Amino acid sequence: MAGEAFLNAAGVEKHGNDTIFSWWAKFQEAKSAGLPAVNGTIGALLEDDGSLAINKAVDSAIRNAPEQEIAAYAPLAGLPAFLDLSKTLAFGDAREELEKLGFHFSSTASPGGSGALYLSANNFLEKGDSALLRDRYWGPYKGFLENNSLDYVTWPLLPKQADESHPYFAKLEFEEKLEMLCSKQSKVMVWLNDPAHNPTGLSMTPSGRMACLESFVDSAMNNPNVGHTLLIDSAYSLYADETHAWADTILESVENGMMWPENLLISVAVSLSKSHTIYGLRTGALVSMHPEKEITDRLDTALCVTARQTWSATPRVSQYGVSELHSTAEGGAAWTEERDRLKQLLDDRRSSLVSECKELGVPINPTMDGFFAWIEVDKPVEVAEKCAAQGVFLVPLTGGVRIGLCALPSGAVPKVAEALSKALG
Repeated sequence: MAGEAFLNAAGVEKHGNDTIFSWWAKFQEAKSAGLPAVNGTIGALLEDDGSLAINKAVDSAIRNAPEQEIAAYAPLAGLPAFLDLSKTLAFGDAREELEKLGFHFSSTASPGGSGALYLSANNFLEKGDSALLRDRYWGPYKGFLENNSLDYVTWPLLPKQADESHPYFAKLEFEEKLEMLCSKQSKVMVWLNDPAHNPTGLSMTPSGRMACLESFVDSAMNNPNVGHTLLIDSAYSLYADETHAWADTILESVENGMMWPENLLISVAVSLSKSHTIYGLRTGALVSMHPEKEITDRLDTALCVTARQTWSATPRVSQYGVSELHSTAEGGAAWTEERDRLKQLLDDRRSSLVSECKELGVPINPTMDGFFAWIEVDKPVEVAEKCAAQGVFLVPLTGGVRIGLCALPSGAVPKVAEALSKALG
């Protein structure tokens, strides 16, 4: 095999292109050929004219940064002001209340949410362990885990028999997989992308989040020698109706007397790519909470060392600009106004797609928030190819087809529903 003399065993096994970017390339080819192509592939928010949607308040803050803030290294863990901001971005108004209740927070800056996920994969499981994911997940999860010598197991996105109290949380299956992992590993970690799940746009209900947290806490208490980390991937949450849904659930549970076992850690992977429309500046953070300061201090040290040994330091200018923007009431309001405009764009597209699909009998999955919608199909590549033949480009993934509402022009939504209807017919 070409390159085998140079590549190690892991490198030899790496094949192919990223599925999302390969289907984006198909769209670009069709567009370049002058065809009336519709883009539902890329995971970046576009205006209706196809240009990248930019939060103007963030753009202005970045451009007004002093030259030293643009050119200099950031501290290895991140700028102090940014680390403080990241804790608020992760936990919202609940942060202050949780601090009053005795909780402490750690934060390490990272190259986007991807870097935050890498930090957790590199530190919160032993090599050879498996993480627990829902069976519909963002594809790069697999690579982040494999590159840290980890595997994964899944539980269903939706329960086989919906429970009225938590219709979007497969509680029994979740508990079964947790129990299985606890019987084999000294540490368990769940990656849960909620609210505004990629690739479906699903958001769990408050009762579903509460049931999930209770199951996780019960597992930690029943397995006191097994470290339990629940990581919330919040990449799209600031475009959800409940922007800090998990923080609110955690605070409510603690205030209602929930026991917090020593072997329980809750982390949040923060990404500024979507929320602040600075995808290419690769800025995020891994934020964790625990009632013991010695633990959060130790996490700060370990994760900072990992960052230093992996990417050195996260870009400084984005940390500085965003921190400055949110340091004043005026700046925060300007960001919120722009964020609300972009959220409305997504909400309008989603509402239109759900309505059009209902009218045409297209069985779209439950979708509430964020950048995407989803249709569960047995042959996703075949369905995507049939849609592409009609000029509609979507992304086939394991178990279904992802519809990038973030990229779809509002006027093209009916065409997408029609293409799906014909592809399924």
